[in-house]
Amino acid sequence: MAPSLPDDILYMICTQLWHQRDFDTLYHGALAGKQLAVPALTNIYRMHDVSPVTNRGSSDVDMSAQERAKITYKARLNQEEVMTMRWAQLWRTIITSALGKTLFPYTRYIRTLNLEDLEELLQDSKFKNRISSMFFDGELAAHKIQTSGPKNTLRLDPGRTSNTLGEIITTSTPMLEELSGKIENDALLRWIPRTPRLRLLNLWYGGALVGAGPLLRQHCHHFKTLSFWAWDHPEADQKFADFLNEINPQTLESLEIFSVASIGAESFLALSCHRDSLKELKLNSINSTAMHSLHMLAGCTNLATLLLTDATNRSVYLKMAHNEIFVEVVAWLTSCKKLRSVTFRNIRGGQDLLTPILLENGIQLTSLELRGYAMADARGFHQALAHQTSLQELQLQGDSDETGEGVATLVESLSQLVNLTDLRLQDISDYFTDEVLGRLARSLPKLEGWYTSGWGVTDAIWADMAMLKSLRRLDMAALSRFTANGILDFILRLGPGNKGLVLEIMMADVDCDLTETEQTTIRETISAQVDGRFVFQLQRDPDVSEYEAESD
Repeated sequence: MAPSLPDDILYMICTQLWHQRDFDTLYHGALAGKQLAVPALTNIYRMHDVSPVTNRGSSDVDMSAQERAKITYKARLNQEEVMTMRWAQLWRTIITSALGKTLFPYTRYIRTLNLEDLEELLQDSKFKNRISSMFFDGELAAHKIQTSGPKNTLRLDPGRTSNTLGEIITTSTPMLEELSGKIENDALLRWIPRTPRLRLLNLWYGGALVGAGPLLRQHCHHFKTLSFWAWDHPEADQKFADFLNEINPQTLESLEIFSVASIGAESFLALSCHRDSLKELKLNSINSTAMHSLHMLAGCTNLATLLLTDATNRSVYLKMAHNEIFVEVVAWLTSCKKLRSVTFRNIRGGQDLLTPILLENGIQLTSLELRGYAMADARGFHQALAHQTSLQELQLQGDSDETGEGVATLVESLSQLVNLTDLRLQDISDYFTDEVLGRLARSLPKLEGWYTSGWGVTDAIWADMAMLKSLRRLDMAALSRFTANGILDFILRLGPGNKGLVLEIMMADVDCDLTETEQTTIRETISAQVDGRFVFQLQRDPDVSEYEAESD
C-alpha cells in the first residue's frame, strides 16, 4: 500500500485550492477517499457562495460565440433548468445539513452566508413545480411559507421563507464570518449570538440594525464591515447613531450605504467613535441634509477610501450656498492624509471640493473619479490633477468645452500622470483630436485600459497607440474615420504585453463603415496576434439619415 500524506498536508493542499477557487479539483478530491473528503468538503463549502451554480451560474461558460449561436431556444431552457436544479440542490444540502440529515456537517464549514442568493432562487421562474417540490420535500415541507395570490391561490413568499430557512442554517454555522440578505430585525437579533466570528454584515434594510449594537458588542468581537441598501425613515439618523455608539468603539473599518438613507449629523458625529479604525466610507444617494452635515465627519481622518454619490443631482452646492461649511469640509478632507481612493459622482461643485485634496502635498491618491461636472467650471481642478502623479486610475465624466483652452489645460495635466494604468474619459473628452490622443499615448506608457471619446479621430493615432506595450483594453467612443488597413497595422504591432486586448470602436462614421469581410479579417488577426477581441459599431444606422437619427 502506498504511504498516505499526513492530514495537515492534505488540509494545506485543499486550502491552496480554495484560494484558487478550484471547485473541480476539490470535488474530485472529496470523492477520492475518506481521508481527503473532510478537508476537500471543508473548503468547497467554505466558498459555496461563489460556486458556479449559485444564481444559476452561467450556462455560457467556456463556450464560443459560434457554439452559443447553435443552441436552440428549447435547449437553452433545458440548460437553465438543469442549472437551477443544481442551484436548488446546493441550498437544500446546506439546509438539511443544519438539520443533521447529511453525512458531513457542511454548515460547520461555511464562512459566508448570502441569503439574498437563496431568495433569488426561490423567486426564479424555473423554481416551480418539479424543482420546488424536490426542494421542499420531506423535512423542509414545514418551512415553506406561502402568501395569498390572485384568485384565492397560494404562492411562495420568498422573503419570509429565506428568513425561516436562514433561522435553521444559523443554528450550526460557528465559523460564519459574513452574513448578507434581506434579513428581518427580529431574525438578526437571534442570529448574532450564534455567530461569534461574524465580521461582515450586508443588509437590505438598515432598520434591521435597531437593537443589534449591544449584541454585536457582546458576541462579535471581530465585527468590522457594514453595508446596507437603504434606510429611509424619519428616525434613521438617530437610530443609526445609536447603533454606531453601541458597538465596540474603534472597530468599524468599512461602511457603505448603497441607496437612500435618511442619515446626517447624528450618524456622522457617531462615526467619530470609530475615527481611528474607519478606513472606507461610501455614501451613495447622499441628500442635501447629509451634505450640510459633512463637516461633522471631521474626526474621521484615517480614511483611505471615500465615495460620495448624489443619484438625484439635487444636493446643495456647498461653496455657493454655505461657504462656511464648505471651508470646514475642505479642512476635513485635506486632513485625511491616508486617502488613496476618492470618488465623487454628481456632487454639485465636486471639483471645488477635490481641488484642495489634489494640491495637498501629504495626500497621494492612486484612484480618482469625478462625474457630473463641466469643463468650463473646472480649470483649477484640471490644473491640480498634475500634482497627483501617484494616480493609477482616473475616471472623468462631464460636459466638454469647444474652447481649445479648456482641452489644453486638461491634456497638459493628464500628460503628467505617468503612472496611470487605467484612464476613462467620458464626454469631457468629446473634442479630443488625433494630436491630443497621440500625445496622451506617448505620455502614458503604463496604460492598460483606456476609454475615450473624441472628434474626427483617424488612423493617425495608431502608431502612438501601438507604443502602449501593456494595453489590454481600448474603448474608442470617439467619432472616428478608421480604415481596415489602419486597424490591422496597429494590431500587427502588438506584442506579448497586449495579450487578450479588447478593441472596441463604438462611434465609427457611417461613411467609413467596414465590410463584413474586413471585420472578419480584423477579428481573426487580433485573435491570432494577441488572443484578443474586436468590436465594431457605427455612430448610427446607415439606412437612417443623420437628420432622422437626431430627431429620434
